Amino acid sequence: MKRERFLTFVNRIMNALTRVEFENPQHLPAKGAVILATNHMSRFDIPLLGIVPNRPDIRPLVADKYLENPMMRWFSEQGGAIWIDRSRADFSAFREAIAYLKQGGCLGVAPEGTRSTTGKLLEGKSGTVLIAVKTGVAVVPAGISGTDTAVNQLKKLRRPHIKVSYGEPFVLPPLSKDNREEDLQRYTDEMMCRIAVLLPERYHGFYADHPRLKELLTKGPSG
Repeated sequence: MKRERFLTFVNRIMNALTRVEFENPQHLPAKGAVILATNHMSRFDIPLLGIVPNRPDIRPLVADKYLENPMMRWFSEQGGAIWIDRSRADFSAFREAIAYLKQGGCLGVAPEGTRSTTGKLLEGKSGTVLIAVKTGVAVVPAGISGTDTAVNQLKKLRRPHIKVSYGEPFVLPPLSKDNREEDLQRYTDEMMCRIAVLLPERYHGFYADHPRLKELLTKGPSG
Protein backbone atom coordinates (compact mmCIF):
# COMPACT_ATOMS: atom_id res chain seq x y z
CA MET A 1 0.00 0.00 0.00
CA LYS A 2 1.40 3.42 -0.96
CA ARG A 3 2.04 5.81 1.91
CA GLU A 4 -0.60 8.34 0.79
CA ARG A 5 -3.29 5.65 0.61
CA PHE A 6 -2.17 4.28 3.96
CA LEU A 7 -2.42 7.68 5.64
CA THR A 8 -5.89 8.21 4.17
CA PHE A 9 -6.89 4.81 5.53
CA VAL A 10 -5.52 5.67 9.00
CA ASN A 11 -7.28 9.02 8.97
CA ARG A 12 -10.63 7.43 8.21
CA ILE A 13 -10.21 4.76 10.88
CA MET A 14 -9.13 7.23 13.56
CA ASN A 15 -11.95 9.64 12.73
CA ALA A 16 -14.48 6.82 12.83
CA LEU A 17 -13.31 5.38 16.14
CA THR A 18 -12.13 8.46 18.04
CA ARG A 19 -12.48 12.21 18.44
CA VAL A 20 -9.00 13.67 17.97
CA GLU A 21 -8.21 17.27 18.89
CA PHE A 22 -4.96 18.96 17.85
CA GLU A 23 -3.98 21.98 19.92
CA ASN A 24 -1.48 24.52 18.50
CA PRO A 25 -0.45 22.37 15.49
CA GLN A 26 1.18 25.49 14.02
CA HIS A 27 4.15 24.83 16.32
CA LEU A 28 5.08 21.88 14.12
CA PRO A 29 6.79 23.26 10.97
CA ALA A 30 5.13 22.20 7.73
CA LYS A 31 8.49 21.36 6.19
CA GLY A 32 12.13 20.92 7.09
CA ALA A 33 13.95 18.68 9.55
CA VAL A 34 12.36 18.47 12.98
CA ILE A 35 12.01 16.01 15.86
CA LEU A 36 8.53 15.50 17.28
CA ALA A 37 8.99 14.29 20.88
CA THR A 38 5.93 12.82 22.59
CA ASN A 39 4.86 10.81 25.60
CA HIS A 40 3.83 7.22 24.91
CA MET A 41 0.94 5.46 26.68
CA SER A 42 -0.84 3.35 24.09
CA ARG A 43 -0.60 1.64 20.73
CA PHE A 44 -2.99 4.37 19.58
CA ASP A 45 -0.05 6.79 19.70
CA ILE A 46 1.57 5.45 16.51
CA PRO A 47 -1.59 5.86 14.36
CA LEU A 48 -1.87 9.40 15.75
CA LEU A 49 1.44 10.27 14.12
CA GLY A 50 -0.09 9.29 10.79
CA ILE A 51 -2.78 11.97 10.97
CA VAL A 52 -0.73 14.87 12.38
CA PRO A 53 -1.64 18.06 10.49
CA ASN A 54 1.01 19.48 8.16
CA ARG A 55 3.46 16.54 8.38
CA PRO A 56 2.53 13.45 6.36
CA ASP A 57 6.25 12.59 6.29
CA ILE A 58 6.62 11.65 9.97
CA ARG A 59 8.66 8.49 10.49
CA PRO A 60 8.41 7.05 14.00
CA LEU A 61 11.15 5.27 15.93
CA VAL A 62 9.48 1.98 16.93
CA ALA A 63 10.77 -0.72 19.29
CA ASP A 64 11.74 -3.85 17.34
CA LYS A 65 9.77 -6.03 19.78
CA TYR A 66 6.74 -5.19 17.64
CA LEU A 67 8.29 -7.08 14.73
CA GLU A 68 6.88 -10.20 16.40
CA ASN A 69 3.33 -8.82 16.17
CA PRO A 70 2.15 -9.21 12.53
CA MET A 71 -0.46 -6.45 12.73
CA MET A 72 1.80 -3.95 14.51
CA ARG A 73 4.65 -4.81 12.15
CA TRP A 74 2.55 -4.21 9.05
CA PHE A 75 1.06 -1.02 10.45
CA SER A 76 4.44 0.37 11.56
CA GLU A 77 6.19 -0.46 8.29
CA GLN A 78 3.42 1.13 6.25
CA GLY A 79 3.97 4.24 8.36
CA GLY A 80 7.69 4.28 7.58
CA ALA A 81 8.90 3.06 10.97
CA ILE A 82 12.57 3.06 11.86
CA TRP A 83 13.05 -0.06 13.97
CA ILE A 84 15.18 0.31 17.09
CA ASP A 85 16.49 -2.20 19.61
CA ARG A 86 15.72 -0.55 22.95
CA SER A 87 17.86 -3.04 24.89
CA ARG A 88 21.12 -1.52 23.65
CA ALA A 89 22.65 1.50 21.97
CA ASP A 90 21.28 0.82 18.49
CA PHE A 91 23.67 2.84 16.33
CA SER A 92 22.15 1.49 13.12
CA ALA A 93 18.75 2.97 14.02
CA PHE A 94 20.41 6.21 15.11
CA ARG A 95 22.21 6.51 11.78
CA GLU A 96 19.00 5.93 9.84
CA ALA A 97 17.15 8.50 11.96
CA ILE A 98 19.91 11.08 11.53
CA ALA A 99 20.07 10.45 7.78
CA TYR A 100 16.32 11.01 7.52
CA LEU A 101 16.56 14.29 9.40
CA LYS A 102 19.39 15.42 7.12
CA GLN A 103 16.99 14.82 4.21
CA GLY A 104 14.59 17.30 5.82
CA GLY A 105 12.20 14.76 7.34
CA CYS A 106 10.18 14.71 10.55
CA LEU A 107 11.18 12.10 13.13
CA GLY A 108 8.62 10.96 15.72
CA VAL A 109 10.21 9.85 19.00
CA ALA A 110 9.06 8.88 22.49
CA PRO A 111 11.98 9.88 24.77
CA GLU A 112 10.71 7.57 27.51
CA GLY A 113 11.96 4.68 25.39
CA THR A 114 8.98 2.45 26.11
CA ARG A 115 5.22 2.57 26.59
CA SER A 116 3.98 3.67 30.00
CA THR A 117 1.48 1.18 31.41
CA THR A 118 0.26 3.57 34.11
CA GLY A 119 -0.59 6.53 31.89
CA LYS A 120 2.00 8.60 33.72
CA LEU A 121 5.30 9.89 32.37
CA LEU A 122 8.30 7.64 32.84
CA GLU A 123 11.84 8.90 33.23
CA GLY A 124 13.19 10.01 29.86
CA LYS A 125 16.17 8.38 28.15
CA SER A 126 18.99 10.36 26.55
CA GLY A 127 18.75 8.89 23.02
CA THR A 128 16.49 11.62 21.64
CA VAL A 129 18.78 14.29 23.04
CA LEU A 130 21.79 12.71 21.33
CA ILE A 131 19.99 12.76 17.97
CA ALA A 132 18.87 16.36 18.49
CA VAL A 133 22.34 17.56 19.45
CA LYS A 134 24.04 15.58 16.67
CA THR A 135 21.79 17.06 13.97
CA GLY A 136 21.14 20.47 15.50
CA VAL A 137 17.48 20.33 14.46
CA ALA A 138 14.64 21.78 16.49
CA VAL A 139 12.55 19.65 18.83
CA VAL A 140 8.79 20.11 19.03
CA PRO A 141 7.33 18.67 22.26
CA ALA A 142 3.87 17.12 22.13
CA GLY A 143 1.65 15.92 24.95
CA ILE A 144 -0.82 13.15 24.12
CA SER A 145 -3.73 12.60 26.50
CA GLY A 146 -6.66 10.21 26.32
CA THR A 147 -5.02 7.25 24.60
CA ASP A 148 -4.47 5.51 27.96
CA THR A 149 -8.23 4.93 28.33
CA ALA A 150 -9.13 4.72 24.64
CA VAL A 151 -9.32 0.92 24.40
CA ASN A 152 -11.61 0.58 27.44
CA GLN A 153 -13.92 3.28 26.09
CA LEU A 154 -14.11 1.58 22.71
CA LYS A 155 -15.06 -1.66 24.44
CA LYS A 156 -17.98 0.26 25.95
CA LEU A 157 -18.90 1.49 22.45
CA ARG A 158 -17.81 5.03 23.25
CA ARG A 159 -15.65 7.23 21.02
CA PRO A 160 -12.67 8.30 23.13
CA HIS A 161 -11.54 11.91 23.10
CA ILE A 162 -7.83 12.14 22.34
CA LYS A 163 -5.92 15.40 22.54
CA VAL A 164 -2.50 16.21 21.10
CA SER A 165 -1.02 19.49 22.37
CA TYR A 166 2.08 20.97 20.73
CA GLY A 167 4.68 23.18 22.38
CA GLU A 168 6.97 25.68 20.72
CA PRO A 169 10.10 24.36 18.96
CA PHE A 170 13.38 24.58 20.83
CA VAL A 171 16.99 23.78 19.95
CA LEU A 172 19.43 22.10 22.32
CA PRO A 173 22.97 23.53 22.41
CA PRO A 174 26.03 21.30 21.93
CA LEU A 175 27.14 19.11 24.82
CA SER A 176 30.10 20.45 26.73
CA LYS A 177 33.23 18.30 26.76
CA ASP A 178 33.76 18.67 30.50
CA ASN A 179 30.16 18.11 31.63
CA ARG A 180 28.75 15.81 28.96
CA GLU A 181 26.78 13.51 31.29
CA GLU A 182 25.43 16.43 33.29
CA ASP A 183 24.30 18.16 30.09
CA LEU A 184 22.68 14.96 28.81
CA GLN A 185 20.63 14.68 31.99
CA ARG A 186 19.70 18.36 32.00
CA TYR A 187 18.67 18.35 28.33
CA THR A 188 16.65 15.14 28.81
CA ASP A 189 14.85 16.67 31.79
CA GLU A 190 14.21 19.82 29.77
CA MET A 191 12.65 17.82 26.94
CA MET A 192 10.49 15.74 29.27
CA CYS A 193 9.32 18.75 31.28
CA ARG A 194 8.35 20.53 28.06
CA ILE A 195 6.21 17.49 27.24
CA ALA A 196 4.80 17.31 30.78
CA VAL A 197 3.65 20.94 30.80
CA LEU A 198 1.40 20.14 27.82
CA LEU A 199 -0.36 17.37 29.75
CA PRO A 200 -2.97 17.34 32.52
CA GLU A 201 -1.43 17.02 35.99
CA ARG A 202 -2.45 13.37 36.39
CA TYR A 203 0.02 12.43 33.63
CA HIS A 204 3.10 14.16 35.09
CA GLY A 205 4.39 11.01 36.76
CA PHE A 206 8.17 10.96 37.24
CA TYR A 207 8.38 14.72 36.63
CA ALA A 208 5.53 15.78 38.93
CA ASP A 209 7.87 17.49 41.40
CA HIS A 210 10.61 18.53 39.02
CA PRO A 211 11.66 22.19 39.53
CA ARG A 212 11.82 22.82 35.78
CA LEU A 213 8.24 21.63 35.29
CA LYS A 214 7.08 23.91 38.11
CA GLU A 215 8.90 26.78 36.41
CA LEU A 216 7.25 26.01 33.07
CA LEU A 217 3.83 25.76 34.70
CA THR A 218 4.37 29.23 36.11
CA LYS A 219 5.76 30.82 32.96
CA GLY A 220 3.84 28.80 30.37
CA PRO A 221 5.01 26.11 27.86
CA SER A 222 7.23 28.59 25.99
CA GLY A 223 9.13 29.56 29.18
